[in-house]
Amino acid sequence: MSIMQKIANIPEELIGNVPKRFDIIGDIAVVSIPAELELYKLPVAEHIASMRGNIRGVLNKVTRLEGEDRVAGFEVLLGGEPVTTHEEFGFSYRMDLREVFFNGRLAFERQRVSSKVRAGEDVIVPFCGIGPFAIPAAAKGAKVVAIEKNPHACRWLFENVRLNQVGGNIHPILGDASDIGSFLKARFDRAIIPTPYGMDGFLEKLLPFVRKGGNVHFYAFKKRSQIEGLVEEYSDMGLDVVESRRCGNIAPSISRWAFDMVKE
Repeated sequence: MSIMQKIANIPEELIGNVPKRFDIIGDIAVVSIPAELELYKLPVAEHIASMRGNIRGVLNKVTRLEGEDRVAGFEVLLGGEPVTTHEEFGFSYRMDLREVFFNGRLAFERQRVSSKVRAGEDVIVPFCGIGPFAIPAAAKGAKVVAIEKNPHACRWLFENVRLNQVGGNIHPILGDASDIGSFLKARFDRAIIPTPYGMDGFLEKLLPFVRKGGNVHFYAFKKRSQIEGLVEEYSDMGLDVVESRRCGNIAPSISRWAFDMVKE
């Protein structure tokens, strides 16, 4: 009998179904336990918690992102309330994982984009969530407008602005970025757009708010075979695509792609 079997007390024929990968956000592990292990969720959670000393709680992801607030459904297996503080490149993000969307796997992508931000820039970040793109930009000395329509995420955004001491450089807005024309008249030097799945059309809606020569970081969920066509489409919209790069899979053939562009 293996060590895993001794710890988890799982039948031998199901051992291969125990998840080998999981995300850690703060001190909470997030895992998707398959249906065939429904009767063994607690021992699986205990096994995962034993793998690292910094894991306080374990969540089982039971639904994909859904609803207006783009929040997944979670089942608390260990640790009680899933409120945690996630550390990333010197910044702290506090959140309740049941209320917000947060992808820890995008840490290096967020660092890559924030490294391009310059002090004094006017930056807009729609779909900003709890602030992982907006707060580093504000810390660089940019003046940031951060828009989020999930009231829970916006509440945590305010908390994280305070926690990271960037209140002087960031203006959070509770609102739907899709209605941006109705409440925003400013122009920006840089737009960082972590677009939700299925909202590619938002790029064209935001472009009038970007100054000529301004930078656009746009995210889309596409197949590799679609990228060349997208570059041509963005060029027709008056954008010079400086770089396109894949930054994570979401399905066997679909990836998240980042496009760094300059408005001509």
